[in-house]
Amino acid sequence: MRKPAVAIAAVLGTLAIGAFGFVTAFGPVGAAEGGERMIVVSDQDGDVLASLPLDGDSFSVSYRNSIYQTMAEERYVVAADGKYELVEIAADQLAVIEEYYAVPDAPRPSPAGDRRAYVVEPDPLHPAVFEALSIAATDLGERTIHIPGSSPYALWQLVDDDDPYLILEIEETP
Repeated sequence: MRKPAVAIAAVLGTLAIGAFGFVTAFGPVGAAEGGERMIVVSDQDGDVLASLPLDGDSFSVSYRNSIYQTMAEERYVVAADGKYELVEIAADQLAVIEEYYAVPDAPRPSPAGDRRAYVVEPDPLHPAVFEALSIAATDLGERTIHIPGSSPYALWQLVDDDDPYLILEIEETP
């Protein structure tokens, strides 16, 4: 049975452009005047389970890696057209980055205050750009959205493990 859907109505704080310290080809973006950008979380049938205000151009999704049993995080930057690109991978264990993601560059220690111990950019020869991303949000994986200035949002609490797939999209409200 699905757990109750929750919509977050407010985001605390503000976000400076480039929250993760990146300058990307997307450049600075934000909601068009009068609109608000949201990360919309829906199930496979298209039912909206959550709408999370995106006050800025970045968010991340953390999860417990099923092979290494440690936390990892994928960090995204959102473009003006609503597409989002993976711009950084972070993990608590080097093996997650080096073996699971197989990135070409060596991971480095995260800057002070980061949630994870190591970071690295994804393979530039294989950009990961999404309009919609389907993810499994199991209790074991504990997938969680992090939006700068907001409390973490536990996606895995929206679904049961027998039907854990969710879709993440960026939408703009009028």
